[in-house]
Amino acid sequence: MTVMYVKKEFTFDAAHYLGKYHGKCERLHGHTYRLAVTVKGEPDSEGMVMDFLELKAIVQEKVLSALDHSCLNDLVAQPTTENMVLWIKEKLEPEFKGKSCSLAEIELWESPGSSVILRLEKI
Repeated sequence: MTVMYVKKEFTFDAAHYLGKYHGKCERLHGHTYRLAVTVKGEPDSEGMVMDFLELKAIVQEKVLSALDHSCLNDLVAQPTTENMVLWIKEKLEPEFKGKSCSLAEIELWESPGSSVILRLEKI
């Protein structure tokens, strides 16, 4: 059994404010976010875990179409990077039911040096 991880990265621009935060982030401001979505599985008979184009299409349709150039507060009440990663998971996880690969990790960078990683590990 050879398990491999396939990762695709994306960027999107969005604005948000953190109402329960005391500091400059409580005011409306924007970021160029970087998102990495990783799936895991065994290569199929064609040698692929998942076609990069298929992964791109899923993320574009289920996540980026809603987030890019939006106010994140319209989607998540308190859009911290942690809460946004959970929102992304909710949108993507159903897309992998019945597939030979599964969602393994979501990483969202709010800035080049600051990210949140959600690893979907079975315990």
